[in-house]
Amino acid sequence: MTSKPGFSSHGRVRNRRRLLWTIILTGATFIAEAVGGFLTNSLALLSDAGHMFTHLLALAVSFLAILFSERPATERRTYGLNRLEILGALFNGATLFVISVGIFYEAYQRLLQPVPIDTGPLLVIAIIGLIVNLIGALILGGAEHKDLNIRGAFIHLLTDTFSSVAVIGGAVVISLTGWTVIDPLLSVAICGVILFWALRLVWDSVDILLEATPRDVNMQEVVDGLRGIPGIRDVHHLHVWCITSGMYALSAHVAVQDMPLKETAHILRTINFLLCQRFKIGHAAIQFEIENASAPSAK
Repeated sequence: MTSKPGFSSHGRVRNRRRLLWTIILTGATFIAEAVGGFLTNSLALLSDAGHMFTHLLALAVSFLAILFSERPATERRTYGLNRLEILGALFNGATLFVISVGIFYEAYQRLLQPVPIDTGPLLVIAIIGLIVNLIGALILGGAEHKDLNIRGAFIHLLTDTFSSVAVIGGAVVISLTGWTVIDPLLSVAICGVILFWALRLVWDSVDILLEATPRDVNMQEVVDGLRGIPGIRDVHHLHVWCITSGMYALSAHVAVQDMPLKETAHILRTINFLLCQRFKIGHAAIQFEIENASAPSAK
């Protein structure tokens, strides 16, 4: 099975431990916010709990992705189980939409008929949520630069931190002014953040499942880079796709001048080095062709 470039099994074990601690902290905070939201009548706190629940799912998906990615490939699944991460992300994105619709509806009802809110427990629980989010971000800090899977979990924590800050601000405003309408308004703002990340999550997942070219890979630059290798005359039938987060693959027909097969070995090594170092493509299937051999004969 193809591994992510520069990502060792030791790194996976370390990231797995980081994710496990973050999952425990996030799960405990989700329970506290959900219970606190019901007890204090705060829709903003409940929406933040829903936001944290989706992030808990995302962290769990990232954790399971690391576990399953360590399983060896089989004859039936030659890429292993790496795409379970993408299917899980697509499920999470769809769940985000459902939760957001429910919160939007409840916010509309609260705007029509405001309800009293107990700001004391609300403020305490929201502050606890903020502290947990910051601790989780510190635990994952640094690792997000090396692995896109961890980066997604890290970004989820950052958006949850924003939600906690919004809930704290709302609690302060309500306690000072008694303006309870701020609670459903903040819940709508939090849902806006949720929908933004849901759209990105679903879009990126569908892109990978459709084997679209990764956004950070410029096809023309790949072609120009390959054509710049001595001995290569042309490149065609080029395809680049993403197997899972951070694992890119490529297939291409490479036209070379007429030469013995053993002389193409050096060209192949140069191709693989270029693709891995410059474009982070760790798996390449190259078919060599003699220049103009496949061109249609002129009549």
